[in-house]
Amino acid sequence: MNHERAINTIRLLAVDAVERARSGHPGMPMGAAPMAYVLWTEFLRHNPGNPHWPNRDRFVLSAGHGSMLLYALLYLTGYGLTIEELKQFRQWGSRTPGHPEYGLTPGVETTTGPLGQGLATAVGMAAAGKHLAARFNRPGFPLFDYRVFVLASDGDLMEGITAEASSLAGHWGLDNLIVLYDDNRITIDGPTDLAWSEDVAARYRAYGWYVRRVPDGNHLGMLRKAIRGALQAGRPALLQVRTHIGYGSPNKQDTAKAHGEPLGPEEVRLVKMRFGFPPDADFVVEESVLRYFRRALRRGRIQENRWRKLLARYRKAYPEEAHELDRVLAGQGDLDWWEDRPRFPVGVKLATRAASGKVLEVAVPRAPRLLGGSADLTPSNNTRPSEVNAFRKEDFSGRYVHFGVREHAMAAIANGLALSGLRPYVGTFLVFSDYMRPAIRIAALSHLPTVFVCTHDSIGLGEDGPTHQPVEHLASLRAMPNCWVIRPADANETVYAWRIALERRDGPTVLALTRQPVPVLAGTDTEAVLRGGYVLRDAPSPQLLLLATGSEVALAVAAWERLLEEGVSARVVSMPCWELFAQQPESYRAQVLLEGVPRLAIEAGATLGWERYADAVIGLDRFGASAPGEVLFAQFGFTVEHVLERARALLEALQTRNGSPVASMRPWNKGL
Repeated sequence: MNHERAINTIRLLAVDAVERARSGHPGMPMGAAPMAYVLWTEFLRHNPGNPHWPNRDRFVLSAGHGSMLLYALLYLTGYGLTIEELKQFRQWGSRTPGHPEYGLTPGVETTTGPLGQGLATAVGMAAAGKHLAARFNRPGFPLFDYRVFVLASDGDLMEGITAEASSLAGHWGLDNLIVLYDDNRITIDGPTDLAWSEDVAARYRAYGWYVRRVPDGNHLGMLRKAIRGALQAGRPALLQVRTHIGYGSPNKQDTAKAHGEPLGPEEVRLVKMRFGFPPDADFVVEESVLRYFRRALRRGRIQENRWRKLLARYRKAYPEEAHELDRVLAGQGDLDWWEDRPRFPVGVKLATRAASGKVLEVAVPRAPRLLGGSADLTPSNNTRPSEVNAFRKEDFSGRYVHFGVREHAMAAIANGLALSGLRPYVGTFLVFSDYMRPAIRIAALSHLPTVFVCTHDSIGLGEDGPTHQPVEHLASLRAMPNCWVIRPADANETVYAWRIALERRDGPTVLALTRQPVPVLAGTDTEAVLRGGYVLRDAPSPQLLLLATGSEVALAVAAWERLLEEGVSARVVSMPCWELFAQQPESYRAQVLLEGVPRLAIEAGATLGWERYADAVIGLDRFGASAPGEVLFAQFGFTVEHVLERARALLEALQTRNGSPVASMRPWNKGL
């Protein structure tokens, strides 16, 4: 095979697709094509006929802006993409979007584009491989020995998340992780030395990685030797490959002009002439080149069939382990704990973070896919069950992960675990969800069922003050498409919150949990919680609705009792999960919310968003303060007396002069 012809085919497919779309990033694929070619044709164990083979090697294009490099490889090796789809690059409805999207394009292992996310997610994939191997491999049965290859850019390695994730990968000694660093020394602004002069190799050696420099990214022999060395290194590996952005472009190579815009028709013709391709033809793939790449189909079938025969022998030799493995691979058993779930008596006071910990105490030993950790807040998050071992270099079978103070990497690594068939949960304070928001967003965009346990959910955490007291976070997370936020009222709602989170398959769930004890309320141990909102207290012909979440539900109940004493008929609605409630039939929502009846919402957070449900809100549209939690609640108006005052004012405002009730002030509420 003429290797140069095959490599230049990859380059020009990328160039032509970007040119046709009149947008995109041609430079990185042009420079990185040789290392991708060597990897995909000589080292990557994958089956294009089955992109979900459990023991396949993973390829993560962390430099997601170079997506046409990946799409060209997926087309050429037989993943089902067609030339026509390459021609639809970046167009409406195509399977070749501007940045790779998991679940849209076969062979795309994770959504990438926000720089650093891919590499950090790949650490999670590599950790998952080590975990599965430690739990299920037996002598003579290497069921899990896959490798994770990452192609990362200068920009990826500038991002802080890669420092966090790479540090952990080195600490764990993940020898199944190989990063090919596309060292082209150009970013959008220009040369990297505008803002970057560090010794990347020294930094990664300090992390405990194997590092090797490849001085010529076009030299196939150097690339082969470097990859072989990385595979034998016994630790994570960084291959620093010196490349040239826009390689082959006479006027734009090694310039920022090659990064994020089409080369232009005249420059494209010059590139094609340099590589010996017809200057006026586009998307040229010679039959001999395509046949060579498509050998991956046969090779992949053979590799997977060999693995499946190994698995069949394993089932006979280790039937119990095989049964559990089958359940993991099939995504089963996440709710095996439900019949033994904890139940909490009415009147007991318990923080919902503590109730969550009691759920995990029961759930993790029984749910074969469930594992989790915390960003150095284990005792505060209540995320570690007592009988669960830690995941560590000496024992990758452990199901509790100490992430250290690395919220962003923790969330991305959790996404990598989810992409590998596990059910991860990770913990931090709700206020620090800001530190991991980009990874939560990737989970939502990718439909990954990662569970984010966010404790210390309000001013109720007290003396640590406004730096640690979330205010805008509930509203901010609720604004994220496909992200469910659950703020349970008490211990029993927390149990159901976990059921919701673990039943969910198509996106992330954020559990917002209290630090302070809250009373267990009558009526919360009910499957009505699974509908996201339900009637907790009622009275005949309600004149007023009190809507609340979390710790404020108890306040609403206390106010409801006082209103009844005053002769006001009211209803309390607990709304732990807005997103789930919005999915209920309109008839159910109308039955709960009673259109035309005035509504007062109570939540110790920003009021933004409540306008869709309530006429008035008792909330917090300022930062908190440092004082005991009960003092803060009183100072900020979260008291029965203040609720009664606001309720009376609302009722008065919504009466006509003759005393008959007027329609709700929520014209936008219809059709929710």
